[in-house]
Amino acid sequence: MPTRRNFIAALSAGALASRVQADAPFIQSARSGPWSSPSTWVGNRVPGGGSKVSINAKHTVVYDRESEDAIRMIHVTGVLTFSRERNTRLDVGLLKIGGDTTEDGFNMSAHAHSDVRPTVEVGSANDPIPAGRTALIRLAYIDGHDKESFPSIVCCGGKFDLHGAPLSRTWLKLGAQVKKGDTEITLEEPVTGWKAGDRVIVTATTRQNKVGKTYKPSVRDNTQTEERIIQAVNGDKITLNEPLAFNHFCKGDYRGEVANLSRNVVVESADPSVARGHTMYHHGSAGSISYAELRHLGKNGVLGRYSLHYHLVRNSMRGSSVIGASIWNSGNRWITVHGTDYMVIRDCVGYNSVGHGFFLEDGTEVFNVFDRNLAVQATGTKPLPEQVLPFDHNDGAGFWWGNSRNTFTRNVACECDEYGFRGDIQKTAKFSPELSVPGPDGVRKRVDVRTLSFVRFEDNESHTQRRHAFNLQGLDSQLKGGCDGVGPDAKHPYVIKNMRVWDAHWAFHTLSPSVMVDQFDVYHAEYGTWNQNYDHHSYRGMKLSDVTIDKDFNPKGTLAKESDFPNPLTPVDDLPPQTVITHVSKPVNGKVIVRGTTSDCGAVKSVHVNGQLAKALRPDFAEWEVTVDASTKKFVVRSEDVAGNVA
Repeated sequence: MPTRRNFIAALSAGALASRVQADAPFIQSARSGPWSSPSTWVGNRVPGGGSKVSINAKHTVVYDRESEDAIRMIHVTGVLTFSRERNTRLDVGLLKIGGDTTEDGFNMSAHAHSDVRPTVEVGSANDPIPAGRTALIRLAYIDGHDKESFPSIVCCGGKFDLHGAPLSRTWLKLGAQVKKGDTEITLEEPVTGWKAGDRVIVTATTRQNKVGKTYKPSVRDNTQTEERIIQAVNGDKITLNEPLAFNHFCKGDYRGEVANLSRNVVVESADPSVARGHTMYHHGSAGSISYAELRHLGKNGVLGRYSLHYHLVRNSMRGSSVIGASIWNSGNRWITVHGTDYMVIRDCVGYNSVGHGFFLEDGTEVFNVFDRNLAVQATGTKPLPEQVLPFDHNDGAGFWWGNSRNTFTRNVACECDEYGFRGDIQKTAKFSPELSVPGPDGVRKRVDVRTLSFVRFEDNESHTQRRHAFNLQGLDSQLKGGCDGVGPDAKHPYVIKNMRVWDAHWAFHTLSPSVMVDQFDVYHAEYGTWNQNYDHHSYRGMKLSDVTIDKDFNPKGTLAKESDFPNPLTPVDDLPPQTVITHVSKPVNGKVIVRGTTSDCGAVKSVHVNGQLAKALRPDFAEWEVTVDASTKKFVVRSEDVAGNVA
């Protein structure tokens, strides 16, 4: 039996070995070439497990291996691109793109680089990892690393791209009722890109917030959302590997969802029980993500260590986007947009997170677009240590924001612990809501962000919620919180259009003044509106059916008559449209196709790129495309709304 002295000696030897490993010299790239070729490396030695690797500037190394040997650190100042010709697997403790060679990178801004931006490319927007091929990055804990910061991917002013094979839809509504015992599901439309072996979820449509008379503390304890594996796909029908255990509702506009979690480009924690990984973009970085899967990431209870984190980026990554990603089984949120503006997050699936899901962190974030994302099971936990907003309980919101000057369209939240949608900004002894915020012209000034209205909030849905379906600057004095009656003015109200809530406890609650609701459908809820502050509110098309306790509980003030809509509000559109270019195609015959998204609080009249009129792919140019000369080095966008505002 080993003695205590031997045990301590063994620990000391292990610590010494880890330090020696940390101080070991980098294996340097000698030239461009395949990772697996000895000639690519100085000394003709292919990096093995435990190595520290440097991809030097002006070298392009093609990663072409499926290896279980974990690399300690890869520092990229050149280009590391993953093969599209074969399956790949990389196990790594730290993948650092740009920055210096230290095993750090978590509190950095951009760094100066050579003419070639440091790049890690796992597929590109124009040339993704093709269907039939897989690219897997496993973030593996390495002895000697700090478990609160490692393993990780950190982009320090470089470029990090993740692009998998596209799916026609990442999630969609049921096309027919699903009964307990069914193995075949009808979707609302045929799908492409879905295949046998993919993991899917079928969302709950019946709340399980209590068993008998006992309230359950979390959806983790009791859920009817079900995970299955696809056995076959035939148009709008999928066959599952096992019968479903519950009924899933599909009646008219009230229908559950089916979401595909599988992608052929994956970033995951190698062993979440030892140390979960995380990913982070810093200011001045670049790169987008499409149809990638991020699973088992996010460090529980650690500030800033999220599954996908845009950290104090501001507008330096304008044009970057997250499209069609799957982020699931997260120990700390799905996507965190922190001190960041002009991000586009569309068609993503968030499933099972600890804490809030789609999260804007400090109340300064503006002009971001969250469009057609699905949030399922954002679950409650404790506030994070030293978090920016002291009043945020981190109690499980599918979508959470402090500053409403953003766009939320076509999103669905389901079965979250506390909120489907939650906007919350408070004035406390430790926090002032007067923050430095960029305006449409980019000029920053201090403003009470409680007074900033949405760019757009339209066509969102919240169902099967244990508590609040939609809470906007709410909670009364007994529950603490609220906006203290401070909100937008009558000319710039919160405008909420085409909202749907069903199977919920509290459907809608706000204490903010100046709220305009145009079409709000509530079905099968215990409360319709709850503790509402009707100061300068105007509602049209508020439909409340099957509300079992109170359609309008304890209102403050009197709601204006629907026939007087929008009085007492006098809304004006003086906010210029906000536009982000999201994609530029490969040149063909001297032309490129430019795609983007434009958002406005009113109707958009036109979008021009380099003088060419864009074609609207969705109403109000929410998505558009235009063909322009490939020779251009710069794209100049001019967008105009019907009120005459130009940007």
